[in-house]
Amino acid sequence: MSSSVLPLIEGADPANFPLDSFKVAIAVLLSKALDLSLDTAFSGVDFGRKGVDFTVAVPRFRLKSKIPELIEKVTSTFTPNHYLEQCVGESPFVHFYVRTTTLFKLVLERIHQSPASNGVPFGSNWQGAGKKVVIEFSSPNIAKPFHAGHLRSTIIGTVLSNLFEANGWDVIRMNYLGDWGKQFGLLAVGFKRYGSEESLANNAIMHLFDVYVKVNRDAALEKERGEPEITDQKAREVFRKMESGDESTLSLWRRFRELSIHKYAEVYNRLNVRFDVYAGESLVRSDHIKAAMAALEANNLLTDKTSKESNNNWKEKKVAMSLGTLRTAEEEDAEANPSGRGVAKAVDLNQWKLGKPVVQKPDGTTIYIMRDIAGVFQRYEQYKFDKHIYVVGDQQELHVAQFFKIVSLLNAPFADRLEHVSFGRVNGMSTRKGDVKFLDEILDTAKEAMLAQMQQKEEKFKDIEDPDYTADQIGMTCVKVQDMQAKRVHSYNFDPQRMTSFEGDTGAYLQYAHVRLCSIERKVAPTVVVPSDPSQINFDLLAEPKAREIVFILGTYPDVVSLHTRRHSHEYVAHPSPFLRLSHIISSAWETLIVMGQEHELAQARLFLYMSARDVLGSAMRLLSLSPLTRM
Repeated sequence: MSSSVLPLIEGADPANFPLDSFKVAIAVLLSKALDLSLDTAFSGVDFGRKGVDFTVAVPRFRLKSKIPELIEKVTSTFTPNHYLEQCVGESPFVHFYVRTTTLFKLVLERIHQSPASNGVPFGSNWQGAGKKVVIEFSSPNIAKPFHAGHLRSTIIGTVLSNLFEANGWDVIRMNYLGDWGKQFGLLAVGFKRYGSEESLANNAIMHLFDVYVKVNRDAALEKERGEPEITDQKAREVFRKMESGDESTLSLWRRFRELSIHKYAEVYNRLNVRFDVYAGESLVRSDHIKAAMAALEANNLLTDKTSKESNNNWKEKKVAMSLGTLRTAEEEDAEANPSGRGVAKAVDLNQWKLGKPVVQKPDGTTIYIMRDIAGVFQRYEQYKFDKHIYVVGDQQELHVAQFFKIVSLLNAPFADRLEHVSFGRVNGMSTRKGDVKFLDEILDTAKEAMLAQMQQKEEKFKDIEDPDYTADQIGMTCVKVQDMQAKRVHSYNFDPQRMTSFEGDTGAYLQYAHVRLCSIERKVAPTVVVPSDPSQINFDLLAEPKAREIVFILGTYPDVVSLHTRRHSHEYVAHPSPFLRLSHIISSAWETLIVMGQEHELAQARLFLYMSARDVLGSAMRLLSLSPLTRM
């Protein structure tokens, strides 16, 4: 390939993925040498390892000839060109090394290309154009403070939303509040017993939580002592009034809901998280619930569930509830019919080993899963989504599996578009007394620790315009990055000391890497200033291997962004490892790629390289819902 002109291949997008140019060039060579279609050849090109740019595993093409013969065909056909410098056979692989000058030009100029000239900034693309995804995440319960356990859902959901948007999707960020059901009945009963308008005015959310804890204790004691379950009965009566539209009851419910949302909005704003929709169980329309029940009946899916069946796992669920490992949904389902009052309606999913979930209580009121079923039909009617992702903890895996299965049995046209992104628990976020530690406490502690460290460097501290904001952002980055580093499907132990360290792969280190990149331009100005036109920069002067290593990893950024929106790749969602790796590589370059005091053209080229790294790292941090700082 003597010229720089490349053929068009489906799936290749050199305009937004600069490294695709090299993959296409490799595909052209493979196509000619092995008689493959360009599409097949392109699909076989992977990123290399241990200093190799790209690698092709020859056996994947399933050709009849022997592997050594096929490798010989490729290597003997190869001649260096505008894109490729070297081709090496190492059975069963063929390794390729790209031309450094072309790599620098394609990657660095694309990073600084105006979005207006190419449609999207570097790292983004249009792969999802015309598609819509609803992502449900966070989902706290009204009248309960935002505790640390909500953090993982909030982080994962936010990053997923950012990634889908970067890939051109139309994203609906939905917060599905737990704002309906018998738990509100308990809260209403509790407020009548223990509520204080004065305390409500001072700190509404904490007062309502205290009330909820007390009334739950009342209900538990009545049950344990074998006394008449007056609290439970009153709570059920309140919920029946809600479902029948009693205005005085709904007025109190609306008040508590609005107070809760107001407080949550403050927390989300601090976390750099936003929502397009504050939905909730309460907003699932009654006509959709009735239609869903009718569809279950029409498809012969409804069956009775007796109190004996409901009681089989009541004791286990009660223990889980006391430990706080079940959310409101499961609390409600667990109590669907524990005391033998009538017969509940259920769907038998035992043949799929999914149990027999209740969809309607004996008193006719709805169950959480029924509102999920009706709700997703309502959402599809409203949004016509191409994908719907539920970011829900692994404690609800059975519930979500039951919900998805019932939707499938109803032959919903969107049944195969539903996805569950599960995650493990966060351990060690409780006080010594075993109380839940609320997120505000954790963020405040992290902020104070960061502020104390910042104050130790007096000269740098003087240059920070808003130390309180800066400390808060560093602390929040620390909290988020520790959470992100844990493997999503596993639980992890929260470590405050490790979290606030500047050593190793921490949030503080990530912020420091960005701040140091920002400082270079300030330090060398006005002596060294990069031209507005990148083509005027002499990239040939960036001859050091470390410079090449940095540029190549910068070039992979669009591929990292694209990978995480593909099905089955959500395991790595919100994981900062690629960006921490970039930070480490840059850190190792400070002693060799010096800007200050260098010959002018060389200084310009190196400064441009660092500015490119700064822009990519900042973009990556924003994808992770972090706010990159310029001083600290």
